[in-house]
Amino acid sequence: MWEKKKILMLTTGGTIASAATDRGLAPALHADELLKGLEDLRESCRIDTLEVCSLDSTNMTWEHWLRLLEAVETHYEQYDGFVICHGTDTMAYTAGALSYLIQNPGKPIVITGSQKPINQEITDAKRNLRDSIAVAMEKDCPGVQVVFNGQIIAGTRAKKVKSFSFDAFTSINFPVLGVVQNGRVIRYVKEEISKELPVFYHKVHPKVFLLKLVPGMQPQILKPIFQEFDCVIVESFGVGGIPDSIAEEFFCQLSRYQPEEKILIMTTQVTYEGSDVDVYEVGKRIRERFRFLEAYDMTLEAVYTKIMWILGIGGLSFEEVEELFYRKINYDTSVPYGKKSGGPAGTR
Repeated sequence: MWEKKKILMLTTGGTIASAATDRGLAPALHADELLKGLEDLRESCRIDTLEVCSLDSTNMTWEHWLRLLEAVETHYEQYDGFVICHGTDTMAYTAGALSYLIQNPGKPIVITGSQKPINQEITDAKRNLRDSIAVAMEKDCPGVQVVFNGQIIAGTRAKKVKSFSFDAFTSINFPVLGVVQNGRVIRYVKEEISKELPVFYHKVHPKVFLLKLVPGMQPQILKPIFQEFDCVIVESFGVGGIPDSIAEEFFCQLSRYQPEEKILIMTTQVTYEGSDVDVYEVGKRIRERFRFLEAYDMTLEAVYTKIMWILGIGGLSFEEVEELFYRKINYDTSVPYGKKSGGPAGTR
């Protein structure tokens, strides 16, 4: 006899579960309420629900990522797939974080949400939820992925690019994994299901700072940043570099630490095509003096959550951090395995 697939739906709040209040939309619906009007889904699978939290995703933190991790790990053997309902504003960060905290999963872990609440007359919530459950039922769709507006996007490549439109998410510097059309899952990028057991990581290191460069930035902000944080991600202009206005103080602060004491990551504010610090003099001068990591074609969300996972392991040399950072996980980078950072060995 045919056995129904078992799906666990985890809810965190977000727009999909919101209702109108005097102060604007706020999460209000419980997990079971999201499935009202979608009863036909239960004909093809068994759906259980679990409320992890009920928040506007603006208020999601790394602690909530760990709660989602714990929920998936606790129930991993009981279900064929997982659907996480999440607010759209920080969905890409959660998708990135779970991609690193849950590695080698042999089952689908699907993250979705909506631009309009599910109880509104015109909404994308029901389609996104239906599509996500369809993907979660597919044994050939393992891994952490975002399903939105009919697209299946690797968890490390998803980015919100529109504030209001239903096609809010896109895949950055990598093709979509597939699409869902009329409930049918069409997979473009197929991955063999590993026979190895999944690995769950339970720690992240939150002392990571994102420094977004702006024209004429003043150097006095740098000292407290380097004192407080163990990793600084520089979101630079174009292909990457350090402007003259902060270069002297930046190099002064960085030279006080060994590479593993203060991890520096260079990335770009440009959404597509990635960074290449070696193109211009403003980038080459840092390449010649210091050891650092470069994001290349990775998304900012993936860079931020990946280094939090790596530093959460603890006690790693710079070479070990570097190796893990460039290791491809859930399609997050196209940098060839073993590519090294700039600066001669031992450079401070």
